Amino acid sequence: MSIGPVLKTKPLGFCHQNYKTMSLSTPSKPWQAKVITLFPELFPGPLGRSLAGKALQDNLWNLETIDLRQFGKGRHKTVDERPAGGGPGMIFRPDVVAAALEFAAEPTDEEIWPVISLSPRGEPLRQSHAQKWSAGHGITLLCGRFEGVDERVIQHFDLTEISLGDFILSGGEIAAFALIDTVIRLIPSVLGNQASVKEESYTSNLLEYPQYTQPSVWREIEVPPVLLSGNHTEISKWRKSEAIRITAARRPDLWRAYCAANSDLPDGDTDK
Repeated sequence: MSIGPVLKTKPLGFCHQNYKTMSLSTPSKPWQAKVITLFPELFPGPLGRSLAGKALQDNLWNLETIDLRQFGKGRHKTVDERPAGGGPGMIFRPDVVAAALEFAAEPTDEEIWPVISLSPRGEPLRQSHAQKWSAGHGITLLCGRFEGVDERVIQHFDLTEISLGDFILSGGEIAAFALIDTVIRLIPSVLGNQASVKEESYTSNLLEYPQYTQPSVWREIEVPPVLLSGNHTEISKWRKSEAIRITAARRPDLWRAYCAANSDLPDGDTDK
């Protein structure tokens, strides 16, 4: 299933009637996410709403889902088998996954179009990944299920394994939503105010400073006076100081990275 501008014709695919089509001759193609999944009907899901959904309708990015089941084997389109050596669960067959990856393949390199297997054993997803991928042409995501993917296909295609964190999901689809969202919001024109991206958590290895709005007093708690002063120099100093305080207290790993990048590691902190 292809949602957004259609870049190429594929079997079993269609363009959702609410979105525009675009010819192959169009010189500038939007950033594209291809998702290989057993549950294409889950998409676009939350990506069809709010800023991501508006950007999808405006052709700022494109989503294509590829149903893994169509590459299954036999009358029942089997996609998985029991683990070699025994054990619980089922494993995606390498020939099935390979067929889907080859179907989704783009004639470009990993830097411009990475191919990623969403897996709990993968490298943790970081903001630096999103910044790098948003500058490319697109991304292909393999949504894992069951006990995972046959190791041979991971090695053969040199797949990058990415995880959302130290916890287990039932499948990679929820991880795909999160990964795609964190990337597309960095694409120019997707956010109304692109400057807000520069001050978000993780952008400079600091967590974001506290935010306040109206009313200026709520349940006897006041907005910090400096934020109402109109002195933007002092406001910037306060925000950076608060970001440093929160990061040092909650994320010592980010704090050390910030200090190292700024040649300012605190005295006595040798845990690099």
